Amino acid sequence: MTDAPTTEELFRDDGYLDHCTARVIGHAEGAVVLDRTVFYAQGGGQPGDSGRLVLPEGGELAVVNTVTSRDDGRHLHLLAEGAALPPVGTEVVAHIDWPRRHRLMRIHTCLHLLCAIVDGAVTGGSVGEGKGRLDFDIPEASLDKDDLTARLNALIAADHPVAPTWIEEAELDANPEMVRTMSVAPPRGAGRVRVLEIGAEPAALIDRQPCGGTHVARTGEIGPVVVTKIEKKGRQNRRVNVAFAPEGQPA
Repeated sequence: MTDAPTTEELFRDDGYLDHCTARVIGHAEGAVVLDRTVFYAQGGGQPGDSGRLVLPEGGELAVVNTVTSRDDGRHLHLLAEGAALPPVGTEVVAHIDWPRRHRLMRIHTCLHLLCAIVDGAVTGGSVGEGKGRLDFDIPEASLDKDDLTARLNALIAADHPVAPTWIEEAELDANPEMVRTMSVAPPRGAGRVRVLEIGAEPAALIDRQPCGGTHVARTGEIGPVVVTKIEKKGRQNRRVNVAFAPEGQPA
């Protein structure tokens, strides 16, 4: 990996920021690199943000996805096909598609609750706008949709606090059980690891694990959900699918 201009990721500490001022510091094919951003880059099962960049003269460029460059780790804002790249040094206002991001935040936080109530290592997962899933390393089909739905909604209704924090990498190395995901490496960097905590310490702590994604501030913000399907995916894999409950339907 070569040295490359880096982007200050404002969403790491505040997932509710929906826009920011920024400056173009680089380009890639069909993409813009900014000095700071509110756009989450695709990773950890969560899709990248979409939105728009507002130019000084008032024009707008659509951002169709946000990813991390495989070559040098840069934070790439992918523009609509054929869009002209603004010159390096251009000042822009970056706006995410907030309603879409908020749906992703709600589902991602819900999946952490699901992880907390299912006793098994996570072998895979996916965050969607209105639904998501986790795959668990569980040999027996002992999971019940109605039971999981009730337990999830009880945690949601209790309106527990949700907050990111940072720990030293040495603390994670000393407590490897914090890592529940077998397929996704914890986000590391500069000797620190970002950790998501749900619930208040110490007695009411519900979930605590490394995560680089965006989340709501309290579980009550998720809203009612329903476990829609439990699937067998291999000898020891059970896929649990969850979605927002249809409006007007009790969870």
